[in-house]
Amino acid sequence: MELWYTEEHSPNTRFSIKVKKQLYSEQSPFQRIDVFEAEEFGRFLTLDGLMMVTEKDEFIYHDMIVHIPMATNPDIKKVLVIGAGDGGTVRELSRYSGIETIDMVEIDKMVVDISRKFLQKTACCLDDQRVNLFYEDGLKFVRDKVECYDLIIVDSTDPVGPGEGLFTKEFYGNCYKALTKNGIMVNQHECPYYDTFAHSMKRAHKRISELFPIVKVYQAHIPTYPSGHWLFGFASKALDPIRDFNEERWNSLKLTTKYYNTELHVGCFAIPNYVKTLLEEAKHE
Repeated sequence: MELWYTEEHSPNTRFSIKVKKQLYSEQSPFQRIDVFEAEEFGRFLTLDGLMMVTEKDEFIYHDMIVHIPMATNPDIKKVLVIGAGDGGTVRELSRYSGIETIDMVEIDKMVVDISRKFLQKTACCLDDQRVNLFYEDGLKFVRDKVECYDLIIVDSTDPVGPGEGLFTKEFYGNCYKALTKNGIMVNQHECPYYDTFAHSMKRAHKRISELFPIVKVYQAHIPTYPSGHWLFGFASKALDPIRDFNEERWNSLKLTTKYYNTELHVGCFAIPNYVKTLLEEAKHE
């Protein structure tokens, strides 16, 4: 008998992966957590039936959510990561010796525990001495923070369940207050291709644009995410990811990456016309 993991990307579209075996399944206080093993994608984690990370393509997401802001400002010292329970974002951040502290806020401790057990490839740096783990609501955590982070990475789930509060104007406003004068916020910005995801993307973009003077959107191809076309949001108080990008300085760090490079840094901000139209529509909704 064959076992398949199937996820609905739209009412008329489904994505399936042939599974060798299921390694874990449990209901946490917040969501259902499942870990599978597949021939094509290796081990992968789902939350409430939605794909979060696979061993095969996780490097794309984590490269792009971390190295774009770090290459824009290599002097970043203090970082706040919200979500990211699988540890991949922290892993990439830990490669920068100049970073002094990484505060990671994850509402569901079980996600971190399960990632440590089954996804050692992504969770390998959670014990870095610079990492401080907080198991609480990111929305509440950031409320009383004022000008204390150079970078905030919102590595959240989709805007349903535990991740819903991380797409609100209140949350983005608190992130703005928590950032230093050159502070950068990067968030996973959803898929522009399917209507439900595009609606969430437009809503987030509108709210962020009302708060930050510099707002850009960039893209990556992630095979296991809906449509494969995924967006990230870049927002900053002062730094532009292209104008202030120092290619030579980042390359001098000699970091080995599988997806990100300095040519791609500029190119990923060149987005298709249909996405430009959606972003323009968002401003008037």
